[in-house]
Amino acid sequence: MPELHIIGTPHSNFTWTTRIVCIEKGVPCIFEARRPHTPEVKSISPFGLIPVLRHGDVQLFESRAICTYIDRAFQGPSLVPSDPVQAAFTEQWVSTTTTSIDSLLMRRYVLKHATPGTPDDKPDQATINIALSAMPAHFSMLDRAVSSGYLVGDTFTLADAYLVPILFFMTKLPESAAMLAKSTSLQNYLGCHLKRESIRDTAPSEDYEASPAYYTRWGRQR
Repeated sequence: MPELHIIGTPHSNFTWTTRIVCIEKGVPCIFEARRPHTPEVKSISPFGLIPVLRHGDVQLFESRAICTYIDRAFQGPSLVPSDPVQAAFTEQWVSTTTTSIDSLLMRRYVLKHATPGTPDDKPDQATINIALSAMPAHFSMLDRAVSSGYLVGDTFTLADAYLVPILFFMTKLPESAAMLAKSTSLQNYLGCHLKRESIRDTAPSEDYEASPAYYTRWGRQR
């Protein structure tokens, strides 16, 4: 049986999600820390983006495709409910998280602090300010959505595996941390799931706690 390799950086929220899925499914995987656009990544992803997967002859890019493969190719509890309604809700939240939520909270907020692309390499405050004006509505929506302790039903699903890493990064910057502190259900949800084995054992190293930019410096894409 070939070994399954996840390739990316530990600071990419989408790479982190694929590693969470491996542990939830009980699938051993070898994690290879590689930055985007490195030869190992570009040999699989035509865009040079992380994460990518290699499992024998199977090579995949895009985190959703990787998660689908892991979920269906191996035995173990599925992270997508069998009930069609619950499955649809799971896909709804996965889609929303990988597009709207990630776009605002990670791309237009966290990464504009960490990798702003400005001439002086200082945070892109104009883009950050626009993001900050939209973020309270997202936090309010998510606070309501996780009031039961999960995004879907009463069990951990792929939707949670996508959301928790993003919320983790929200604790690393002052404005988002303040919003999270005011969102009782969301804060409780994050605190509970950060103790989950699959999340705890794959979290970015806390050795760099003093430098929030470290967690996202190498970027990603889904």
